[in-house]
Amino acid sequence: MDPRTTTATEPVTDAAADSAAESAAETTGRLADQLLQLTKRLHRAQRRHLEPLGITPAQSRLLRTVAHSEEPPRMADLAQRLDVVPRAVTTLVDALEAHDLVRRIPDPASRRVIRIELTEAGGATLHRLRLARRAAAEDLLAPLDTPQREALTALLAALDAAAPPRQRC
Repeated sequence: MDPRTTTATEPVTDAAADSAAESAAETTGRLADQLLQLTKRLHRAQRRHLEPLGITPAQSRLLRTVAHSEEPPRMADLAQRLDVVPRAVTTLVDALEAHDLVRRIPDPASRRVIRIELTEAGGATLHRLRLARRAAAEDLLAPLDTPQREALTALLAALDAAAPPRQRC
């Protein structure tokens, strides 16, 4: 093989690889920006739909977390699952308890431990929250037809499956 040919093609190959890497990086950056913008739009739509229920997004997350727990969670468990400081959980529980959506119950194994459970009203509110979240998602996804929604669902499921395990709420 002629050394001049090898040297001449290497810069072209390196330039093509650099261009492909730069294009992939730009695409990744655009995707990140789009995902952030869509997340913000979804959060705004959710706030609009939650407002008539008198529930904040943080209170909604706490209600969902309590509902998805196998047993009534401890306050510390809620703080960990929601990734907030325990004081924030106390404030959320106080507000939800004032509206009779959750109640504090003693732990049968330890008098010092308090657990949180949904009330009947909390369960009904949780159902209305699900409807509000779906309505907010519908606002965002309205431009997509069913096949596009299914394709997006499959793509997001692939991303979700590749993520480290986490507590879902």
